[in-house]
Amino acid sequence: NAIVGALVALSIIALVFSLVKIEDVTLPPTVKYGMVFDAGSSHTSLFIYEWDSDKENDTGVVSQTLSCDVQGQGISSYANNPPKAGDSLRQCLDKALQVVPAAKQRDAPAYLGATAGMRLLREQNRSAADQVLAEVAKTMQEYPVAFKGAQILTGEEEGAYGWITINYLLNSFTKYSPKTHTWVRPEAANILGALDLGGASTQISFLPEGSVTDQNEASKFTLYGYSYNIYTHSYLCYGQNEMLKRLAEELIAVRGELWVDHPCYPKDYNETISLSSFCTSPCTNRSDPCLTLVDRNVTLEGRGNASGCLAAVKKLFNFSACGQSQDCTFDGVYQPPVRGQFIAFSAFYYNFKFLNLTKGQSLGTVRETIEHFCTRSWEDLSSSYPEESPKRLPKYCANANYILTLLLDAYKFNETSWSNIFFQMKAGSADIGWTLGYMLNLTNMIPAETPVRVKGHIPSLWAAAVAFIILTLALGLAALLL
Repeated sequence: NAIVGALVALSIIALVFSLVKIEDVTLPPTVKYGMVFDAGSSHTSLFIYEWDSDKENDTGVVSQTLSCDVQGQGISSYANNPPKAGDSLRQCLDKALQVVPAAKQRDAPAYLGATAGMRLLREQNRSAADQVLAEVAKTMQEYPVAFKGAQILTGEEEGAYGWITINYLLNSFTKYSPKTHTWVRPEAANILGALDLGGASTQISFLPEGSVTDQNEASKFTLYGYSYNIYTHSYLCYGQNEMLKRLAEELIAVRGELWVDHPCYPKDYNETISLSSFCTSPCTNRSDPCLTLVDRNVTLEGRGNASGCLAAVKKLFNFSACGQSQDCTFDGVYQPPVRGQFIAFSAFYYNFKFLNLTKGQSLGTVRETIEHFCTRSWEDLSSSYPEESPKRLPKYCANANYILTLLLDAYKFNETSWSNIFFQMKAGSADIGWTLGYMLNLTNMIPAETPVRVKGHIPSLWAAAVAFIILTLALGLAALLL
C-alpha cells in the first residue's frame, strides 16, 4: 500500500507540474504607422512611416511607406485665405488612408511641421499664421487618425531632425546584424553632418570635434541608447528664394533706377517685377527709399557676368561681423570648425544636379562649370534646356554662386574638405529631409507596446507527463495484484 500510495502521489505531482509549467511565447510585434506633413515655404509634402511596435533601445526602426506632394504652394501662401490651407491637404490625406490599414488608422499619430515660410509669416502677421495653423488642424482632425498637432518648427529643430534622418538612413546609429538577427550600433560609427537649403532658410548640423561652446547652438538627442550633442544653426532669410529677393533688392538700391543690370541673369534675359513684391517678406529692407514707390515696376536686365554675380552674392553676407574669429561664420554667428563628411540635400542637391555637379567633382571643376554656365546667353540656355521651367532656368547662376559662397566663405569648407560634401536627395528608397528624423525622435514619446505574450504548455512536457502518468498507474495496478 505504501508503494502504491507513493506512485499515486508522484503521478499527481507530475500532473500538477504539467499543468503549471508554462512557457512565455512572444508573438511577432505589430506594425505602427505615423504621418508627417512637411509644410515648407514653397510646397508641402506628406510622408508616411511605419515601424515595429517592439522598439530597439526606445527608438523605433522606421521606414518610409509613402510620400505625397500637396498641390499648390506652401501653406504660408494662404495667409489671406486660411481655409484653403487646410483644403490643400485633403488629397494627400485621402491617399494616406488608402495606405494605412483601417484597423491602424485611429492609432496612427499625425503631425504637421511648418518651417521657414511660416516662421516668416509669424514674424510678419502672427494672427494670420495662427489662423493658417488652425485651419490645417481642423482639416486633419476630420480624418480618422491620431492628430497630434500642427506647429511651426524652429530652424534648429529643422536642422537637427535632418541630421537624424541622414545618419539613420546611412546606418550611422544602428544597423541590422544578420548573425544575431538584431539591430546593433556599428563599432566605428561614422556620424555625418547635414546641410539643408530651403526656400526661406538654410541649416547646418554636425557633430563637432569637441563640445559645443555656445549651448544656444547645441541640440541633444538620445538614440538607440546613445547620447549625441550636436551643433546646429538655422539662418532665416538665407534660403534661396529669399536670397534672390534680397539680391534683386540690393541691385535696385544701388542703382536707384527702374531699369537695372542683373549680373546673375543670362545675357538678353529681362524680368519685370513690382517693387511691392519686396514688401511681402520681412527679409527685404522696406525702409530703402527706392522701394517706397510700391506701385512702380522695375526691369532686371541680365548681363551674364559670372564674376560680377559672385561679387554681388557675397555682399549679402556680413563677414566683417566675425572679425578674426575662426569659430564664426557670418553675421557674428558662432560655429565650430566643420568636421567629417556631410550630406547636402534639398536645394543644394537640386541646383547642383541640374549643373551635373553631384558626382564628387573637384572644387576647381565646380567653379569652372558654374562660371561657364553663367556666361551663356538666354537663347542658348532656353534652347539647350527646353524642358526646364523658364522661371527657374535664369536663377541657376545666382543659386550656384550662392551655394559656393555659403559653403566656402560662410561655413569654411576648403579645397580639401570640399570632397567630404556629398550632394544627394535619397538614401535607399527614403527621402532625405527633416520629417523622418522628426518621426524617429517622436517614437521615443510614443509608448512602446508591451509585446503580446500568451501562456502555452510545452508539447514535449505534456507528452512526458502523460507517459509518466500511464506508467505510474500501470505500476500501481501491478503492485496491487502482487
